[in-house]
Formats: sequence, structure tokens, C-alpha cells
Amino acid sequence: LLVLLLQRCMQLLLLPVHLLACLGLWDSCYKKVFPHIMAKVAPIYNHKVYKQKRELFSTLSHFAGPSGQLRLLEIGTGTGTNFQFYPAGCCLTCTDPNPNFKHFLLKNLLENPHLQLENSLVASGEDLQQIAEGTMDVVVCTLVLCSVTSIRRVLNEVLRVLRKGGAFYFLEHVAAEPSSWTYFWQQVCEPAWKYFGDGCSLSRETQKELEKMNFSELHLRQIHVRPYWIPTSPHIIGYAVK
Repeated sequence: LLVLLLQRCMQLLLLPVHLLACLGLWDSCYKKVFPHIMAKVAPIYNHKVYKQKRELFSTLSHFAGPSGQLRLLEIGTGTGTNFQFYPAGCCLTCTDPNPNFKHFLLKNLLENPHLQLENSLVASGEDLQQIAEGTMDVVVCTLVLCSVTSIRRVLNEVLRVLRKGGAFYFLEHVAAEPSSWTYFWQQVCEPAWKYFGDGCSLSRETQKELEKMNFSELHLRQIHVRPYWIPTSPHIIGYAVK
């Protein structure tokens, strides 16, 4: 009851934003602002998880194809904050549904000349039809599955574009334990978070969705990102093999 009451209070405070969303004005404006926000926030987040990302992506080259070159697709590339972790000579395809990230993406590519950009597509993770089946060695997705309309559809697309033996790398914030205070605040903040996080949900049970998919291997662990009291602190990190 307390969660419901606080949610209603939050929704009342957000009434002007909700009205703008209903009129179709909020998304069009916020999608132009969001990349600028992420350009400031993403480096701060990267600093917090630098060790975990470096460890996770250190095995990317193990999945290179017979030619020795790694063909990598990143879903929801955003500003390109993962580029520094990718191996030299990596052949990169970037996708993001928001075209307003392009300026920041190109800037980050210039700062990472060890990468080879093959393609940059405006596309959602649920619809990667511009990418042929079985053509990718690795697919990367970080802080994206929290905001997609369907995790299942994204993961089906991941399996489609990966070659046999290819890998899906992920780092996502997820729902906390239902009995925890963190989960309580996730529920309270949910109505506001989706507006200011560009559709982001605080309570996705992404691990369960990964476990349901037809991956031959799933290597996953749970971590918490500081500060531990924030609603986005619980994370899962790992990779799955097709």
C-alpha cells in the first residue's frame, strides 16, 4: 500500500510530463536531449565499472572468426563508451534507435582508431533485419535491455545474427531482491524513471529471460554498482554462447 501511495504521489508530480507524453511531445524533445545527458553520465558510469568491463571484454578475441578478425555488433551503442574495451582490428557494426547519438558516436570513433567501423544503423534491438543471419562473431549489449519493448525479441535477434559458437556479452541493471529496500525504491521510482531514462525500467528480471533462451552456455554473475543505495545498483554481467 505504501508503494502504491508513493507511486501515486510521483505520478501527480509528473502530471505535466505525462500530458506531454500523451500528446506525443515528450519523446520527440527528450530524444534530442538524452544523448547530451548520456555524454556526461556514461563516462562516470564507465569509471565505476571499468574493472568489470575490462575483465568481461578481455575474452572477446576468443570468439574471432576463422580469418582472425572479430566481427562485433553492438546493440544500443549510444555514445560508444564501450569502444575502448574492444580489441584492435575489431570490425564493428553499431545500432541505436536514436539517430541523435550520431555526433557523439563519431567523436568516440575518432578517439578509438584501433576499431574499424563497418556499419552504423538506426535500428532497435527488436528489429535487426538489416543484418544477415549468422554473420556476427559477437553481440554486445550494455544498459539496453532495461529499455527495450521486448527482451525476448531482442534475444531472438541476437541468436539469429550470431554464428554458431558466437557469443552475446551483456551488462545490465536489473530488479533487486523483492524483499529488499532497493526493490521498494525501484517500485516507487518506476513511474518517473521511464520518462527521464528514455523508457528505462528499474525492475526487469533479465536473468530469467536469458535463462529461457536457447544458448548452449550461460556465464552470469550478479554485481552491485556503487553507491549501493541507488535503484540501479543491482546488475548482472556475463556472456552466453550460441
